[in-house]
Amino acid sequence: MKAYVFPGQGAQFVGMGKDLYDNNPAAKELFEKANEILGFRITDLMFTGTDEDLRQTKVTQPAIFLHSVILAKSLGSNFKPEMVAGHSLGEFSALVSAGALTFEDGLRLVYKRAMAMQKACEIEPSTMAAILGLEDEKVEQICQSIDEVVVPANYNSPGQLVISGSMKGIEIACEKMKEAGAKRALPLKVGGAFHSPLMEPARKELEEAIIATTVSKPICPIYQNATAQAVLDPEVIKKNLVAQLTAPVRWTQSVKNMVADGATFFTELGPGAVLQGLVKKIEKVEAESIQSL
Repeated sequence: MKAYVFPGQGAQFVGMGKDLYDNNPAAKELFEKANEILGFRITDLMFTGTDEDLRQTKVTQPAIFLHSVILAKSLGSNFKPEMVAGHSLGEFSALVSAGALTFEDGLRLVYKRAMAMQKACEIEPSTMAAILGLEDEKVEQICQSIDEVVVPANYNSPGQLVISGSMKGIEIACEKMKEAGAKRALPLKVGGAFHSPLMEPARKELEEAIIATTVSKPICPIYQNATAQAVLDPEVIKKNLVAQLTAPVRWTQSVKNMVADGATFFTELGPGAVLQGLVKKIEKVEAESIQSL
């Protein structure tokens, strides 16, 4: 069975999507529609902007979403997913590609999500750190032992877990992780504590928009971050999308469940090739990355 996966924040690069725009009239039309919806020319920033331009949350999230979704649409009849999943922001790309959200609604939600997350980051300084070489259970125990906001945020692959929390909480956690034998405890250059209780203001803001948006039954199961389970029910999809901002990304568990349910080949659609690497670390399956056609 063929699974398609969609990357999240951090996969962006200058020039992303330009091949599609230049060589595919239908793709160009969608990019121009996105410029209209957003009210600024995101294509200029994607194709010829600077790394700094692309790092702005209000640009990063819609840019990655657009690259992934337009790439999927450009595959035409060759895009026949039997299951899909997306990492964090990538969940929205997966939902649009699988027909659960329209292109327009997906883009509006992604932009609203980006702006809401940016606001939440400004309320309280916070950050994230990558913990390498410790068992998930050990990382969870250490997070629980700290009297600060610090939680597991991204279960990326066995031995690679990202934690999220207050500046002080992450600082204490990194020291404790090293003491416990972590190979690395590396603070990340991010704007805030994504997928943690500190994103609650953003969750509340996005909840209203998600509730007001029509979600259709997707053409195949989507394995959502919050539960790592296969979902087809539009109401459950909405509930999991709302939960996603403050819940951890259960990527390891999602990939394991997809393989258990029959996935044998994974194709990553969008910028970068991070997810195909993670998939191969989680399960012994084939995986590829497609960035342009």
